[in-house]
Amino acid sequence: MLVAGLARVLTGVLPIWRGCLPESRQRIYIANHTSHGDFVLIWTVLPHTLRRQTRPVAALDYWGGGGIRGFIGRAVFDAVLVDRKATSTGQDPLAGVIVAVNDGASLIYFPEGTRNTTDDVLLPFKSGLFRLARARPDIEIVPVWIDNMARVMPKGEFLPVPLLCSVTFGTPLLVKDDEDKGAFITRARDALLALKPENRDQ
Repeated sequence: MLVAGLARVLTGVLPIWRGCLPESRQRIYIANHTSHGDFVLIWTVLPHTLRRQTRPVAALDYWGGGGIRGFIGRAVFDAVLVDRKATSTGQDPLAGVIVAVNDGASLIYFPEGTRNTTDDVLLPFKSGLFRLARARPDIEIVPVWIDNMARVMPKGEFLPVPLLCSVTFGTPLLVKDDEDKGAFITRARDALLALKPENRDQ
C-alpha cells in the first residue's frame, strides 16, 4: 500500500478502463515498456483485490539480485522472475511464467521483452506471448498502454520527475483456435497501439 500510494503521488496516475472493467478474473495484462517503473504503475492502479492476485513478470538480472531492488521484486511485488539468458543454457525462460498462470495468478507482461529506449513506438513482440496464449487460451489478454512513464523515469535517472501519467486498459483478446503466431502477434500489437494517445511518439 505504501508503494502504491507513493506511485500515485509521484505520477498522478489516472486509470482509464476503456475496453473492460476491473473485474475479479484471471488476466494477462500486456503493456508497452519504456521504464523500470512500468509494472509498478499498472499494479498501482488495479483495485486492491486484483492487485493481490497479480504478479509482474520481470527480469531476474534486475529485480532478482540482492539489495533493495531484489527485496522489492520478491517480497513486495512477488514478481515472476525470468532469466533472459536461459535459452543460451537450454532452459525455458517461460517455464516459471506458465507455472504462475497455472497456479491462478494474473500477470503483468511486457511482450517487447525489454525496455524500449529507441525512437520506435514499440519494439517487435517476442514469441513468448503467443506461447503463453497457447498454453492458456482461456485467459483474457488485456492490452494496456502506459503514457508518460518514460518522462517520469528518464533513462539513467534514479529519482522520478513528478508528472501526470495514464494507464489505459483496452478490450481483452483471446487466441483463436486456428490462429498462427504471426497473426496473433500482429493482432495483439495492433490492439496495444490503438490505445496510444494521439500525437504522442512514445
